[in-house]
Order: sequence, then C-alpha cells, then structure tokens
Amino acid sequence: MSEEMQEKGAEFEAIKAAFEEKGELEDEQLDVVADVAIDILRSLLACFGENTCSIDEYDGDEGELILDVSGGDLAILIGRHGVTLDALQVVFTSLLNKRIGFHYPIVVDIEGYKSRRRDKVQGMARSSAQKAVKSGRAMRLAPMNAYERRLVHLALRDSVEVTTHSEGTDPERYVVITPVKGK
Repeated sequence: MSEEMQEKGAEFEAIKAAFEEKGELEDEQLDVVADVAIDILRSLLACFGENTCSIDEYDGDEGELILDVSGGDLAILIGRHGVTLDALQVVFTSLLNKRIGFHYPIVVDIEGYKSRRRDKVQGMARSSAQKAVKSGRAMRLAPMNAYERRLVHLALRDSVEVTTHSEGTDPERYVVITPVKGK
C-alpha cells in the first residue's frame, strides 16, 4: 500500500471515530468525505457518458448530504419511477462506504427528482393520515422502496393521531398508517 493511501486510510479512520462519537462531522471532515463522494459520483456518471454535469451539494433535513446532479441528458439515470436512480444510489453508497471505511449518509439526486418525490410522498403521507383519523381505520399505502417508506415514517413521526409501521417483503413492502385510539 502506498504511503498516500495509508495517510488517507488514517484520515478516514479519524473521521469515522469523530462521526461515531458525535454523530456528525466538522466542516473540514465533511469536505473530505464530500470530495471523495463527488469523485465517485463523477466516475459513475462517466460510465454513462455524462462528463459535463454539475454537482451541487447541500445539507438534507435529516443530517444527510445531498449531491444533486444537473445538466446533460440525465433522464436515463432516473428511470421509470426512479428505479435506475435507486440502483445508482446503492452502487454509489457501496463504493463510498468501501473507500472511506464507514457509512456516511449521502443521497444522490438527479435534477431534484428525489426532492420533488420526497415532497409528494410526504404530502401523500399527511393526507393518508388525515383519512385514517377521519375513518378510524388503518390506511395501507402502495408498496414503496425503503427510502420512500422512511420518508412516510419521518413525515408522521411527531403525530399524536397516528402511528406508522411497515409490512410485507420487498419489493411489495408498504407502510400502514394506523389512527391512535381515543383521538
């Protein structure tokens, strides 16, 4: 192993220890992880012939870093119902985790698709929760991937009127929104 790789490994070990201790990273540490993440993402995009895309980075609502890719012909990377983007996320996360030696939450988005989808899923969750409370019966949502199910749980986690849980097995796993009795 080269001296440079050993230094990077030691740097990532220190970043990992800080993240495990505090649950977040200092700005300089986050910059190191973000630089590696962007390099990996650019390499993946190059496999699709996308070499001129811009990548914006910003903080998400749940402490994750979001890398939003724009420019180029990116519809193919989203795919039908975001399935290709989900696959790209899995490959990206695996490569990133291997390179830095731990899991840091980074979400890949393409031209704001996940952001728009998040808003839609959270709106549907709140609407379904209202219907569950009004009818007094549990509402079973359509099957969703793990990311979207998490969005539903997060959207309703502070509600005193409903609870949520997931049922079924992938790819048919879904969220159930249940009204709290006595409300």
